[in-house]
Amino acid sequence: MSSRLQFDFEWRITLFTLCLLPLLISLGFWQLQRAAEKQLLAGDFARKQAQAPVSLAELGSREPGYLSFLPVRLEGHFRPEQNFLLDNRMHGGHYGNEVLTVFELVDGTLVLVNRGWVPADPARLEATLIPALPESAVGSAITGQVYVAPGKPYVLSEDAVGPGWPKTLQSVDMQLVAKILGAAPFPYSVRIDADQPAALQADWQVINISPAKHRGYAFQWFSMAVVLLLLYLFRSTNLWQLIRGAQTTRADDE
Repeated sequence: MSSRLQFDFEWRITLFTLCLLPLLISLGFWQLQRAAEKQLLAGDFARKQAQAPVSLAELGSREPGYLSFLPVRLEGHFRPEQNFLLDNRMHGGHYGNEVLTVFELVDGTLVLVNRGWVPADPARLEATLIPALPESAVGSAITGQVYVAPGKPYVLSEDAVGPGWPKTLQSVDMQLVAKILGAAPFPYSVRIDADQPAALQADWQVINISPAKHRGYAFQWFSMAVVLLLLYLFRSTNLWQLIRGAQTTRADDE
């Protein structure tokens, strides 16, 4: 038996390995990149939550990155009958809607306040029951955080909004909302703080997958790449025979 490493290329196995191995490695690095992004996002959220809430008038024309998760204080009153329902929002494995109620600031500016989640009929045969606003919460100051959606949401079709309230939307389209309300609202919705009287189920998730889980996924992809490479080497070379031969030689020497 030869003591040198020898190759026996089989073109189909080689082609399969050359296609799949870079893909597995790139998926691993992509997961590491996602972990870094989630780590930055969580850090940004933690820093901003340590700040005192500010009024929208103090923000001026700030960039979305600055506004995202920024604590704010709104002074004015809700328009209790003007509710938008964000369709197909899951919570704890159950179907429901998020309720966005129009809030009018003292200067007349309109803001969509996301009050949280309510259960709904998955078949959409029954109307979503929206709990009434507490009387003390209709006209008062509330606190929350500005929500800037990460990119343009995917929707199956354009929203066909009918007459009456509430109005169901697949995503928050501020141009459509402005057309319905007859005035341009604040460009982003505000997620109400969970301790506010007007809040529903408002346990907001900043990140849906933790950085640690992304790193775990990366380890899995890299492990699959290593296994694939080893299988290819054992199939296409005499590496296994060399290893067995070296073990046998050591055993004989002992």
